[in-house]
Amino acid sequence: FSDLEIVEKRIERLEGGKKGKENPIELPALKKCQEILESEGRIGSIDWTLDEQAALRDYGFLTEKPVILVANVGEESLSTDDYPGKAELAEYARTKDIPLLTVSARTEQEISELPDEERDAFLNDLGVTESGIERLARAAYAQLGLISFFTVGEDEVRAWTIHQGTEAKRAAGKVHSDIERGFIRAEIVSYEDLRRLGSMAKVREQGLFRLEGKDYLMKDGDIVNFRFNV
Repeated sequence: FSDLEIVEKRIERLEGGKKGKENPIELPALKKCQEILESEGRIGSIDWTLDEQAALRDYGFLTEKPVILVANVGEESLSTDDYPGKAELAEYARTKDIPLLTVSARTEQEISELPDEERDAFLNDLGVTESGIERLARAAYAQLGLISFFTVGEDEVRAWTIHQGTEAKRAAGKVHSDIERGFIRAEIVSYEDLRRLGSMAKVREQGLFRLEGKDYLMKDGDIVNFRFNV
C-alpha cells in the first residue's frame, strides 16, 4: 500500500504540474507501476527497460525488492515436508514467482546449540542435508544474483561476495586493487571438487586444477589464487 500511495501522489503531481524538466519516461513508468500494484503485483516482477529503471531508481519501492517466502513449521513437518496450508502457499509462491522455503525456528535453535560433531547426525535424522539458515542464505544469494569465492592464506580462509557474471580480473579487485591492476592469471579449484576428493594433490591428479585468464566468469564456490605483478 505504501508503494501505491507514493506512486499515486507522484502521478498527481506530475500531471498537475507544468511540463518542463521532468523525465519523459517517469510518468509512463509510474502509471505502469500503478497498474501492477492495483492488481496486487510486485514492481520487481517486471523486466524494466534501462530508461525506466533510471526513472524509478530513487523511489526505493518495497515491492521492487527481492522476496523469499519462508514457512516456519514444527520439527515433524520439516521431516515429512508436509504442513497445513502447504498447497495454498505453494500455489501463491508459484503465481508470484517467489521462492518458498520451509524452516523450523525451534529446530534451528537446537542446531545452533549442538557441538559440530553432532550437527550432521542431527540433520541426517531429520532427513535434510543442511540447516534452514544455510538454505535461506543460499536462496537470498540467488535472489540477489550473488555468489562467493574463496581465497586461502597461511592462516586464513576468506569468502568474498560478488555478483554473478563477474570476471576474474574484477573479482581480484575485491581482494585488493593492486591484484586487479597487476592481474596475470587466476588459479582455480572448485570447492565441490576439493570437498569430494579431499586434498589439493588429488584435485591436481584428476586434472581439475585450472589456470584462467582475466575474462573468466567466476563461479560460486571457486577457490582462487590470483597471480599478479605490480
